[in-house]
Amino acid sequence: MKKERAWPQFIRNLLIMVGSRSRPQLRRPTWIIVLLSIVCVFLIAAYVYPPPSPSSCSVFSSHGCGSSAFELPPAAHTRELTDAEVQSRVVINEILNYYPVQTKKPKVAFLFLTPGSLPFEKLWHMFFQGHEGKFSVYVHSSKEKPIHVSPFFVGRDIHSEPVGWGKISMVEAERRLLAHALLDPDNQHFVLLSESCIPVRRFEFVYNYLLLTNVSFIDSYVDPGPHGNGRYIEHMLPEVEKKDFRKGSQWFSMKRQHAIIVMADSLYFTKFKHHCRPNMEGNRNCYADEHYLPTFFTMLDPGGIANWSITYVDWSEGKWHPRSFRARDITYQVMKNIAHLS
Repeated sequence: MKKERAWPQFIRNLLIMVGSRSRPQLRRPTWIIVLLSIVCVFLIAAYVYPPPSPSSCSVFSSHGCGSSAFELPPAAHTRELTDAEVQSRVVINEILNYYPVQTKKPKVAFLFLTPGSLPFEKLWHMFFQGHEGKFSVYVHSSKEKPIHVSPFFVGRDIHSEPVGWGKISMVEAERRLLAHALLDPDNQHFVLLSESCIPVRRFEFVYNYLLLTNVSFIDSYVDPGPHGNGRYIEHMLPEVEKKDFRKGSQWFSMKRQHAIIVMADSLYFTKFKHHCRPNMEGNRNCYADEHYLPTFFTMLDPGGIANWSITYVDWSEGKWHPRSFRARDITYQVMKNIAHLS
């Protein structure tokens, strides 16, 4: 700053000295010519000998004052994005920058993905009872029309399509549930559940926990083995690179902004639809419900997800499916341990 103010201060002092010295008065035109000559000499000197400090401000600098404000930001990507990627990211960034409208009665939408009737519907009824107006229920039944025993579930079936295990139809069903739930502007958080899920916390805890958070609970991690990155196929290039490929549990809980982004996405969904499926070339099996959302959000909003799911699943047996809990396995201590997992 001192160097930036050096010229004005010097010129001001110079003018004071000129006015304070005892000199014969010059005629006005001559005085003006002398003054202009002095100014010109200083301007030429400044141009020839610019301030050495890079932080100094020079009116002759090719960058001008505060040059960093005029410099292009460094490239955020190691390659040039395709037109489709640019268009997709523009839409997604606009949605992320949009602050969702705060409704007077925010609700949590519970999305049940089931082949038919819900065996634990009575338990869910007890969970919801007394909290009317704070939740919504949506049921996607892929095989048969469910028979409901709770009034909270009656009339909550949406248009459903057949779902094949490990196929893109699973992700399509998830998107179908999200689309119906998004029609209600009061739904601010969306929880995907299966017919095997049960609540292990009270409604008030779940409601406050989800609505007071600013992230989505989407499981996402790197699995370098054959059942993780080994499922990646180069046909996903250039939009999806192997370094961005992620795996995670299917069961998510996401905020409204992220649900809208999933609805808006066509580019990445299409990539996984065509290139992440069972029986691919090289005898590889890829399951989109385990890879699409973890990869999608890791690429486009990594800071907006928790990288873990609020739904407890036990994969300790190392099988294709998680462990099933039978009646003899359920004890008070087991339920307590699950409920207090961090």
